[in-house]
Amino acid sequence: MNNKIFIVLISLFSFINADAQENLTSEVKTISEKKLYVKGNALLIPIGVINAGLEYQLSNKFTAQGDVLISPWKSFAGHEAQIYMGTLEGRYYFKEAFKGWHIGANLSVGTYILQKPTYWNDNVFVDAQVGVPTQYINSQLYQKGFSFLLGVEGGYQFRLADNWNMDIFAGIGNSQDFYKGYVRGTGERYDSAEGFNRSGEWLPYRGGVMISYRLK
Repeated sequence: MNNKIFIVLISLFSFINADAQENLTSEVKTISEKKLYVKGNALLIPIGVINAGLEYQLSNKFTAQGDVLISPWKSFAGHEAQIYMGTLEGRYYFKEAFKGWHIGANLSVGTYILQKPTYWNDNVFVDAQVGVPTQYINSQLYQKGFSFLLGVEGGYQFRLADNWNMDIFAGIGNSQDFYKGYVRGTGERYDSAEGFNRSGEWLPYRGGVMISYRLK
């Protein structure tokens, strides 16, 4: 009886050990074959904005992504909209890298010449530095400066075909902005601040549909 129990235990141990070895081999193989995808945001192409980057596999469930966003519009629908931004992002996939749901954190740095949405009207501009109305209206004015953004994102990535993926994602973060305000046409400053104005706000600043192609 004891011999039978011993044989059963040995067989069970062998099975568990073989299964563990198989899982370990599979995981090592997955990690050793680290994937690299180049990707572009198909949602922004129709409006002439470029958002492209690379996503690299760090481990079985973690990836790192670097991307750039370029909006070259000196005027878009009557508003300045030049934005040049670079982003570094770390992602965690709940299933495995490049498959299924993921969450991530990112840091972005950007420079811009744009008209903030709060200036898309013909109200009289009130100089916040002194609290009095000015001779300008908001629609005449635009901003030039740079920003630091820190945020989080979430999304879902799935296979389209051999070497092709689709990545649907959206993110929100905090933007710390440093800018100077100017009058359109004359280039003179419209406020009384010395140096840069500063503002901070929470906003959705990342999102879209990335089409990805595997490079390796």
